[in-house]
Amino acid sequence: MQLEEGWLVGARRVPSPHQDCRPDDEAPSLLVVHNISLPPGEFGGPWIDALFTGTIDPSAHPYFAEIAHLRVSAHCLIRRDGEIVQYVPFDKRAWHAGVSSYKGRERCNDFSIGIELEGTDTLAFTPAQYQQLAAVTQLLTRVYPALADNMTGHSDIAPGRKTDPGPAFDWARFRALVTPSSDKEMT
Repeated sequence: MQLEEGWLVGARRVPSPHQDCRPDDEAPSLLVVHNISLPPGEFGGPWIDALFTGTIDPSAHPYFAEIAHLRVSAHCLIRRDGEIVQYVPFDKRAWHAGVSSYKGRERCNDFSIGIELEGTDTLAFTPAQYQQLAAVTQLLTRVYPALADNMTGHSDIAPGRKTDPGPAFDWARFRALVTPSSDKEMT
């Protein structure tokens, strides 16, 4: 896996208009894990792409009428089958965190990368999703080393407002996949 001008080579690109430059072109220093499913609890289909590009049809599902006005995006989505869709180059600011704070610093979009997993708070994520998330994370930590020590969930930067990635996300499994074996304690 490699990057080319902020884009993952080989990922499906669906450029979102919901992005802009980071303040002072700041390098990302926080990775935020999210989950999303549209309609809620349903997988597949064009709806996440439509939401992140501002083209979701509010009449296609009752829930969409509630969210069609939102201007949101993430850097990437990892679908249930492991497909990676990228909406915003990593050096740009995606609009994924909303009102948020990490270690006393507000406006997490300014300095974070947001990766969505297709899923819900309570349904287990797939092995393919963990593998792809780990591969993307390993690449990003080589490019942006500060990410290695700053990975969190949306619920942690927006407590009381957001619950994702939820209790179904296995942080220990994710961290074990991201940590190179040479860095793990020898037993």
